[in-house]
Amino acid sequence: MTDTPTASPLDGRQRLAVPPGAESVDLDAKFSQLLFRASLLGSRLTEQKQAARAAQRELLGVLVEVDDALAALGLDRELVAHGRGAGLEATRRRLLGRLAKAGVRPMRLDGLAADPALTEIVGTEARAGVAPETVLQTVVTGFFWEEEVLRRAQVVVAAPGAGPELEPELEAEPELEPELEPEAEAEPESVYEPAEPEPAEPEPVDPEPEAAAPAAPEGPRPRPVPPRVRRQGKAAGRPGKRAKRKK
Repeated sequence: MTDTPTASPLDGRQRLAVPPGAESVDLDAKFSQLLFRASLLGSRLTEQKQAARAAQRELLGVLVEVDDALAALGLDRELVAHGRGAGLEATRRRLLGRLAKAGVRPMRLDGLAADPALTEIVGTEARAGVAPETVLQTVVTGFFWEEEVLRRAQVVVAAPGAGPELEPELEAEPELEPELEPEAEAEPESVYEPAEPEPAEPEPVDPEPEAAAPAAPEGPRPRPVPPRVRRQGKAAGRPGKRAKRKK
């Protein structure tokens, strides 16, 4: 078998000229230099991105303050009387729309617990039935920017002594249970009392007159008169009557 020569990939193409001194270059050192330059450019690009984000954050903060100013102007009676209220509200809606496209959204914190990372407490108010440090009113609206806090909200929260006042009332309710237990036990007794058979007192009322009959004569009993004495009395009475008639 005879070996046939294979075609070279450089056949028909012009060879590149080797610059002088290229053969003596240390490729490892040159490659490390390229890596250093790449990392340096990467760090500079990161710094530029951070600077641009900081500038964007500052600009968004200014726009949020402009929104506060527009909201305050919308409450001015003189401007509203001159018909400027509708224009201010339209400008504010447009501004909030632009902020929403940039990732800025307002905070909704009413009724939630105050978080120091999101809120700044500027006042307290006593409110019964509300847990302490619960947001009652938002004085200045806070804003998120994507996943960051662009501006903290200024809020009024419930006073610490407002919520726990209801705890003793809730604890006092179970104390009524032991008071009701003896009343529940006393119910069978009230039902059982009329059912107890007691000796009827009206029944011995009938023999009372019989017992009272022998007790009636307290003095000495009259002695019985003999029959002869009665007859003598009658006989003695008869001559008297006759004597009266003769007279």
